[in-house]
Amino acid sequence: MTGRRPDPAFWRGRRVLLTGHTGFKGAWAALWLNHLGAEVHGFALAPDTEPSLWEEAGRGLLASEVRGDLADAAAIGGAVRAARPQIVLHLAAQALVGRGYEDPVGTVRTNSLGTVNLLEALRTCDALEAAVVVTTDKVYANDGSGRPLVEDDALGGDEPYGASKAAAELLTHAFARSFFAPRGVPVATARAGNVIGGGNWSAGRLIPDIWRAAAAGVPPMLRAPASTRPWQHVLEPLAGYLAYAEDLAAGRPVPPALNFGPPPGPPVTAAALAEAMLAALGAKPAWEAQAGAGLPEAALLALDSSLARESLGWQARLAAPEAVQWTAAWYAAHRGGADARTLCLDQIVQYEALP
Repeated sequence: MTGRRPDPAFWRGRRVLLTGHTGFKGAWAALWLNHLGAEVHGFALAPDTEPSLWEEAGRGLLASEVRGDLADAAAIGGAVRAARPQIVLHLAAQALVGRGYEDPVGTVRTNSLGTVNLLEALRTCDALEAAVVVTTDKVYANDGSGRPLVEDDALGGDEPYGASKAAAELLTHAFARSFFAPRGVPVATARAGNVIGGGNWSAGRLIPDIWRAAAAGVPPMLRAPASTRPWQHVLEPLAGYLAYAEDLAAGRPVPPALNFGPPPGPPVTAAALAEAMLAALGAKPAWEAQAGAGLPEAALLALDSSLARESLGWQARLAAPEAVQWTAAWYAAHRGGADARTLCLDQIVQYEALP
């Protein structure tokens, strides 16, 4: 299995506006972009976890940083004017399904209106070459069959988080066609599966919950053990976003929306992932089902990433067992005192060297 690598010659010295850099995926993205030589400008809220991967690994990486809310049009507008980005990677979001139920209005404000605020600010950015707006695998109208979803499937959203991201897809498409295409600036959306990797401490996420339970010597509680998701290591979709941006900026004929998921294979349940993670950590591979009715969520979810492979030459390289091993190794080393930035950069270099 081979996969495309980011091109350092493309990124070296390029001005990149990265939104959401203080989050889990955003911190990994900032580290990789800095490693590639990009001039990275960040826009995000303050980290909302303790510990925080960004606080441990990200200090000193950015050319500039604005702490602000996507719902604040003036703040994001100021960040765009200050950075004058050539490339935009929009990762900032309210990304938790559970929080979407707790705060549906705030979730829509961030994910839908926030995306519009960014796109509106970019309309007057004369340096812009391309933008990638990251959404989610939950933008689709999931029929519950478990078949891998493709880019031509209907958008939907049966809960506030998924619906807010589906709305962001529609709004991005409208802005791309109405305002950016006439300028010759490509704007596209990237739909990624569920990411795992070292340095995620968010509440309500499977891997962080497993890590905390293992560290405490208790079985993790799973709210939906039989549910399946397109689990993938965080570096897999990030490699896709970077390749996507490269091709968009180069004017290559790539689709306006792409899926980024794990390699083709049997679906992996939450229980199977939990058992593999616990075993990799050297803990007893035992878990308990959460009592009571959980949040209404799709039981089966899978992505077909064939179009990304065909159009970008991108290929997911880590099957679920390898992704779990990389994740467990990161957490174990970090608990042993290893530096978070060094751990991330070592895995980035290791990933770049994969065939």
